[in-house]
Amino acid sequence: MTKTNLTATIDALGAIKAKIAELELQEKELKADLADLKPGAYEGELFRLSISETERETLDMKAVREKLSPQWMRAHTNVTNVRTLRVSARNGDVE
Repeated sequence: MTKTNLTATIDALGAIKAKIAELELQEKELKADLADLKPGAYEGELFRLSISETERETLDMKAVREKLSPQWMRAHTNVTNVRTLRVSARNGDVE
């Protein structure tokens, strides 16, 4: 990939991530506007909203770590390789 293509690709990714962040903020605000609705189905002109309430069980990992030995935890821990791409806005002129 040429430097020009790399620069354009990085900038395109950054622009898309900025749009996604803006859309996620709009989504959060719209969900807050609907927060007082009771469970059920609601109709819009183009979409239907369905609200349900359920229970979620979560494991208290702090308590688990206190009860189980480090050896047991290591023996039962899965390790996977993860590749992360992060993009952030640049500050100032950098060459």
